[in-house]
Amino acid sequence: MILLNETFESRPLDSLNSARNKRVIVELKNNRQYAGKLKAFDIHVNIVLDEAEERAEGEIKRKLGTIFLRGDMIVMISSAE
Repeated sequence: MILLNETFESRPLDSLNSARNKRVIVELKNNRQYAGKLKAFDIHVNIVLDEAEERAEGEIKRKLGTIFLRGDMIVMISSAE
């Protein structure tokens, strides 16, 4: 499921493209959450986050900088704004 903004985009990757350079929250299958600025993605929804932070229970657990998240581990991407 991809929830980025209230307006419906024609394709899921269009929604991701509109979120480029904006803060997003990504939840993974292992229940970890990462927040950061969406810098890049591909058709497999592999994504690169800049200024990334690992979160647990709404609190920042640690700052990570630039990270790569594999698309097959992603459960949800949401706008952080």
